Amino acid sequence: MPAAMKSDAVLCAVVQMTARDDLQANLDRAEGLVRRAASRGATLVALPENLSFMGPEEAKLATAEAWPVGAIGDDAGTVRAWAGRLARDAGVWLVLGGVTEASPNAGRVYNTCAVVDARGEIVAKYRKIHRFDVNLADGTSLRESKVVDAGAEVLACDTPVGRMGLSICYDVRFPELYRALVDQGAEVLSVPAAFTVPTGRDHWHVLLRARAIESQCYVLAAAQWGSHGHGRSTYGHALIVDPWGTVIAECPDGEGIAVAEIDLARARAIRAQLPSLQHRTLRR
Repeated sequence: MPAAMKSDAVLCAVVQMTARDDLQANLDRAEGLVRRAASRGATLVALPENLSFMGPEEAKLATAEAWPVGAIGDDAGTVRAWAGRLARDAGVWLVLGGVTEASPNAGRVYNTCAVVDARGEIVAKYRKIHRFDVNLADGTSLRESKVVDAGAEVLACDTPVGRMGLSICYDVRFPELYRALVDQGAEVLSVPAAFTVPTGRDHWHVLLRARAIESQCYVLAAAQWGSHGHGRSTYGHALIVDPWGTVIAECPDGEGIAVAEIDLARARAIRAQLPSLQHRTLRR
């Protein structure tokens, strides 16, 4: 394993929680975990997909609100106002792994990842590109596209832990997205998720480690865990992977946080000693 150069590493946390169909209870649960991470010195805290609502797809419509980039004003919806206040009060950046954003198309929403800085302002938002429409062997049938519109923009943004490439859950199965994020300068990848139990058990660690290795990036993967009602259960194992593909922090079963240092000098040392990104010959 390549040795890392000394640097000022930044502490990050990923959240593991069990959201259900009670928005306020979900926000209260998430806030407690964020404050726990802040008390341990985290500069940035990543929360999972569906952090504010985990229920039937059609019921998401009632929780949708606008998520414009910029300052969060007095007219903000419930979740947006909560996020701005929490970021300011806790003094941390938040990666809101999946909130429900209103779409201009009637009866439709976006599954959106919003990044909120420590001043409580939205600095970036990414709309999930790949929607999860599957029939699993255990009888689970999910149709995210039933009410969720697909995003179209590949997006990386600057954060205190480095330039971060944004994605959500099912996106992790599409490596071309992460190549595009690296081309935008990403050194850290955010993959918030609500992975099903059967797919998580077999694919979660493999996919996240693969994205870290091939992109030579840190990966922050916040996760939903447990039983959410309405026949939905998720795998959990929120984790942080380093650019060598080593899991450096991971949540056990149950709600909690995983905390680790993000050291960009280490990432750059790995890229210098194993320059696979420079050796790419096939490009779009």
